[in-house]
Amino acid sequence: TDPTMQKYSLDYYLEMADELVSHGVHMLCIKDMAGLLRPRAATELVTALRKQFPDTPLHVHTHDTAGTGVATQLACAFAGADAVDAAIDSMSGCTSQPSIGAIINGLAGAEGVDTGIKPDAILPLITYWEQTRGLYAPFEADMRAGSTDVYLHEMPGGQYTNLKFQAYSLGLGPERWEEVKVAYAAANRVLGDIVKVTPSSKVVGDLSQFMVQNKLDEAQVVEQASELAFPNSVVEYLQGMIGQPPFGDWPEPLRSRVLKDKERVEGRPGASMAPVNLAELEGDLTEKYSDFEYSSKERKARDVLTYALYPKVYDEFKAWCFQNSAYTSSLPTRAFLVPLEEDEEIEANLSQGVTTHIKFKAVSEIQPSGKKEVFFEVNGVPRVVEVAVKKKAGD
Repeated sequence: TDPTMQKYSLDYYLEMADELVSHGVHMLCIKDMAGLLRPRAATELVTALRKQFPDTPLHVHTHDTAGTGVATQLACAFAGADAVDAAIDSMSGCTSQPSIGAIINGLAGAEGVDTGIKPDAILPLITYWEQTRGLYAPFEADMRAGSTDVYLHEMPGGQYTNLKFQAYSLGLGPERWEEVKVAYAAANRVLGDIVKVTPSSKVVGDLSQFMVQNKLDEAQVVEQASELAFPNSVVEYLQGMIGQPPFGDWPEPLRSRVLKDKERVEGRPGASMAPVNLAELEGDLTEKYSDFEYSSKERKARDVLTYALYPKVYDEFKAWCFQNSAYTSSLPTRAFLVPLEEDEEIEANLSQGVTTHIKFKAVSEIQPSGKKEVFFEVNGVPRVVEVAVKKKAGD
């Protein structure tokens, strides 16, 4: 419905849907990860899909970043969608999904689309998740209201919070967060206006932060591409490691300047990958990690698959466990995320049927050794441990 946006037209989506249906998919899902699908466009797209594929279930997923999510999902329902995604009211809105309560009430009494769900039936869930959400307050993006600038930067809702935390950790916030959002749109244009969903959205996010950190605009990124040390995700994307872009539309001369003589993957990356021997991987993990052989059969299988897919992440996880103890998984969520208050007590289930009561008492000043003493009680017995103090850069 936007005449200035010609790359992803209605025909593009209908042709993609036709290809999927010809492969025998059970349903079609419109996955609008950034919440860019506006009500009028939703009506046009769902109507066209419903007409071309009358017997194929249609499912719509969107986000509410701009505040139009409820209107979009209502439009989809009236246009013939069979299912629309929503979030419980207390977890909805902004970069999350639109409110299920609003959709239920908006469709109530409408012939053919009334959900049949009683509004008061979801009230206990609203209350439960409102209380649960408070435990994860440290991870909130501090986004108090919808923002229509999503139509400019096109950042997926699920990425918004993560990228904001990453930007802050790199010293790009809060005053420079707006620069990152502007750079996100610029990075997307540099890469050729790509489909932004995990992992391609990470490529755009990494490039946007790189541009802000190095004070680069779109033209400079292309002009200086031969000399710049781009993030690995950007290089791997241009190599074709996560697949080919729509229409085979690689950004040139950027791609050639970045890759030079690096390997390039043509077609589906998985088709040319060497086979993985899971039994050998299990043996490698047994040698690498002393606790691996004592894991259950189910745990071993899960860990082997995890390592095969994400070896670096798995190694980082194991390093965390060895440094901080695997027992951190037994801590209550809030105690893990936020320091305990003085005299605050928690319960931790360190083994089946065994509950340990831990009360934080006090912490000393920095000792000559560079450590602090932390005083606490375990099941009423006083304990003290020394903790190394990590200095921040510039201290």
